[in-house]
Amino acid sequence: MDGFSLRPAVDSDLAFARDLTRSTMLGYYIRNDLLWQDEAFDVAWAGRRNLLICQGARVLGFVSLSRDAQALYVRELHVLEAFRGQGAGAWTLEQVLELARQERRGLLRLTVFKGNPAQRLYERMGLRVVGEDDCFWRMERLSDSLAGRLGDA
Repeated sequence: MDGFSLRPAVDSDLAFARDLTRSTMLGYYIRNDLLWQDEAFDVAWAGRRNLLICQGARVLGFVSLSRDAQALYVRELHVLEAFRGQGAGAWTLEQVLELARQERRGLLRLTVFKGNPAQRLYERMGLRVVGEDDCFWRMERLSDSLAGRLGDA
């Protein structure tokens, strides 16, 4: 899993991220009778920390994060189809987990469409289903920072 890096997204990366998300998620939206709206994506993007997944100068995808007092949330994680299955998603989740530890957030959380094969990656990375909302599974895992604090108590 060598050679990957994260770099902060800039305004000019919005169209790439929106198009990638639409192309990977539109089938799920249609199957679940949801309406895709570019404007809603753009508003959400503006309120999140967005990082591009790179290999050298090549952009492979992106991850979009938000947080609350307890958890770091993966709101979007998308890799271009040509680069899937090469470890970029797992590597990115490892980096996000490390960020959760550094920020002393006890949980990593995300939601995934039911039937999305990415759920297998999330499970391999230690996330577990903790609930559901209509067409989504809610998943989370403890970060080591919380486990360490509980062990110290």
